[in-house]
Amino acid sequence: MKLTPNLHYRAKRVPGIVGTSFVLSVLLAAGMANAELEDLSENELSEIDGAGIGVVLEDFKFSHGTDVPDADGNQARIFKIGGLRSTDGRDVEIVVNHLYISGNGSNYGQNLSPVNLGRLVNPYRIDVVDGNNIGIRDKAVLEFAAPALVDVTQGYDCMNSGALAGSGVCSSRPATADFMGERPDVGMQMNVAVGDDRSANINIHAKSAVIDGSYLRLWGDDDRRQMVGQFKLNFHTPELSINACSQDGLSCGSRITMTNFALELAIGNQLQPVFFDVDGTGNFVVEVAAIDKPAPGAIGADGLRGSSNAETWDFYEDYYTNPDYRSNLHIGNFSVGDRDFGSARVEGMLIQHLDIRTRDLAP
Repeated sequence: MKLTPNLHYRAKRVPGIVGTSFVLSVLLAAGMANAELEDLSENELSEIDGAGIGVVLEDFKFSHGTDVPDADGNQARIFKIGGLRSTDGRDVEIVVNHLYISGNGSNYGQNLSPVNLGRLVNPYRIDVVDGNNIGIRDKAVLEFAAPALVDVTQGYDCMNSGALAGSGVCSSRPATADFMGERPDVGMQMNVAVGDDRSANINIHAKSAVIDGSYLRLWGDDDRRQMVGQFKLNFHTPELSINACSQDGLSCGSRITMTNFALELAIGNQLQPVFFDVDGTGNFVVEVAAIDKPAPGAIGADGLRGSSNAETWDFYEDYYTNPDYRSNLHIGNFSVGDRDFGSARVEGMLIQHLDIRTRDLAP
């Protein structure tokens, strides 16, 4: 891990330790974690621009428990979401039995190995940026960002786990025989208990995953006095799979497999940010409001800028043609068990209005 600009050190992996931890204003921990600090070299320091905080995890491996007692009868660590009730009044509990981040070839979380997350020249970032530089006028914007996309001559194909330099725009490098790579296998196992009834385990796994170019941006809206933001998720994986197994794991249903899966999801933009709020009943609200109309101005009958009000024409041109506002989904092949259903594609989806509200289902 490297923290910049004020902490010019990196975490050096201690043999036998599974994870890495550090403290900024809160503690981020990964299982049984420990680390020691190591000076950065002059060459490494030269790559640091002093903006915000950069985070790099080297030789990193994460595995979070299972809902099975150990040999001594002690309950293992699990992650639970409680306080929910079904429509008939029974307690509902969501249990994450297993969550992992591993190097390539983990065999759905069975064989964990280290992986690198980010690198000095392109780390994960926590920063406060000038909104005028990203289309958000006169605002300071808090940004949480994955490694940025790079020029195709310097990057790697985002999907191909054997990609070579100069093949794509992703910075994260795939694993090789001599390098653990920067594309983790990630997955989790979870189930839902309603009263005494517990569902089958739901397993979700992604191989050699890449999220380069993803970010969450947050700022305050003066008119509505709410926190607003932009969310961009670029998620690429050669294989995303889902299946369900019995509680003992001995019997599993057919695996749903999506190969060459690419999701480019954009929620909120400069013209339509996403609003976060809590309503009067204590429930969460996530909203992309209808777009504000531009300043009054006519569009010419021929639809061209020359015969239209330039400001109005530019407004609509940016809104309907800017690819950063659009969401895309590509699936190379969709299969269930041994049955193939071919490819699927959704392109250019524009979220013009969205309203998500939680509800209290207790009687």
